[in-house]
Amino acid sequence: MPLYVCATPIGNLDDVSPRLLETLRNADVICAEDTRHTQKLLARFELKVPLTSCHQHTSPAKIAALCARLEAGETLALVTDSGTPGVSDPGPALVREAAARNILIQPIPGPCAFVAAISISGFDAQRFSFLGFLPRKPGKRRKALAAALAREETVALYESPFRVVAVLESIAEIAPQVQVVVSREITKQFEETLRGTAEEVFNVLKARKELKGEFVIVIAAVSGIAVDDEADDD
Repeated sequence: MPLYVCATPIGNLDDVSPRLLETLRNADVICAEDTRHTQKLLARFELKVPLTSCHQHTSPAKIAALCARLEAGETLALVTDSGTPGVSDPGPALVREAAARNILIQPIPGPCAFVAAISISGFDAQRFSFLGFLPRKPGKRRKALAAALAREETVALYESPFRVVAVLESIAEIAPQVQVVVSREITKQFEETLRGTAEEVFNVLKARKELKGEFVIVIAAVSGIAVDDEADDD
C-alpha cells in the first residue's frame, strides 16, 4: 500500500483539506514528527488512528520496520508538526527508504509556510531560492546570504524569534535598501506581516522588547551583490 506524504495546517486547523482528513482516517498508522503535536490535530477532527514517531533521530531499524509494514499491505501517512514534510523537516528518511524499495509514494499537498509568505510578498517568484534556516555563526550566515542574493532572484528563509533580528541585520549590511517581507505566525491568531527595506524592518523588530513566533523572511531580487569568498570571521 502507499506511503502518503501529508501536508498539515501551519497554524489554523481550518485549513485542513477533506482529502487530508480522508487519508489520515484510512491510514493504518500515522508517522509523526511529534506525536503529541499531531494528536491535537486528530482530536480536533475526531480521528482515532495509531501514531508513531518519525523524526531526525529515528533509527534506521525503525525506518526499515515501517517500510516492512508498507510492503505487508498497510497504509502509512507521514506528517510533520506543520506544513509539508521534507521542507526543512526530517521526513525524507522514510521517503528515501520507501523509494529504494519501490513502494508507491503519493503526496497529499497542502500548506507550506514559505510558499504562503512568497504569495503575499508581491515579489517576482518566477525563480526563487529557499534557504531554510541559515547558519547560526555570523560569518557563515553572511556568506550564505551573499551567495543567495548574488543569484538575483527572490529568496525565502525561515528563522526563529531568537535570531530573526540578527539575520535582518546581516541582510541590511549586505543590501540595506533591498525590499523584504517578514511574516510571523502565518494563519495563527497573532499573524503579522512587515514590509519595507531590510534596514527599516530590522529597526522595527530590534526596537521590540520581546519577539515570539516563527518567522518567514522573503527578500526581493537585487543586483550588484558580490559573493564574499574570504574566510569566515567566526
